[in-house]
Amino acid sequence: MDNYHSLSKILPCFSLLIFFFLHLLSSSTAAFNVTTIPFSRGFSPLFGDANVVRSSDDRKVKLVLNQYTGSGFKSSDLYDHGFFSARVKLPSDYTAGVVVAFYTSNGEIFEKNHDELDFEFLGNIRGKRWRFQTNVYGNGSTSRGREERYTLWFDPSKEFHRYSILWTNSTIIFYIDEVPIRVVRRSEALAGDFPSKPMSLYATIWDASDWATSGGRYKVNYKYSPFEAQFTDLVLHGCAVNPLRRSSRLIATCQRALVLTL
Repeated sequence: MDNYHSLSKILPCFSLLIFFFLHLLSSSTAAFNVTTIPFSRGFSPLFGDANVVRSSDDRKVKLVLNQYTGSGFKSSDLYDHGFFSARVKLPSDYTAGVVVAFYTSNGEIFEKNHDELDFEFLGNIRGKRWRFQTNVYGNGSTSRGREERYTLWFDPSKEFHRYSILWTNSTIIFYIDEVPIRVVRRSEALAGDFPSKPMSLYATIWDASDWATSGGRYKVNYKYSPFEAQFTDLVLHGCAVNPLRRSSRLIATCQRALVLTL
């Protein structure tokens, strides 16, 4: 189920504006009071290892899509709620059909009832505004679908922008450059579909010619490859856990720490 939203429909929301301004008033120079980490401290390649290119200082990683393969990385641990963030610069020029995703998931462990929170950037044609979507899936609810699609108000291939996901036991917030663009609260309507199981953080680039740009009308053209997405200022802020050995005390402690440090 695709719901199309522009920034003009999101930001006027009174509750989001109140949240945003209160957050700014309580913030230091760095909008979020969290620490970035080098790639090797929290991540490892997921696929296309040769196309996962790290900088010499281990603070930046490039994901490459060429005619042979895409690429991706994932966090070394799973987290029981948390704040996940990176500054990202998307591929430039003609990028139709190229999807760059920054997301949390536990699909490798819970194949039948996985949870997932996504930023997905849907490729672009020169001269057009970039489209992206956020997805919220809980307990395997992909068939019911909770996607929302938006138009970016800037060119994400020109410079780095920060994309963040805050996930607590009651609220999910997607941010772009510290601006909250989507808030999902636990409710009776969501029932068991609110994400609740530990998740890893992922980033990927891949060929989604069959659906990504204008519903698949525009395909990946490898004449413009390699396509490169750059990630830096990586943040993994949460409680690393064993998903099969959780405790209510650990979950409560993690929630308190998350609130206090953001």
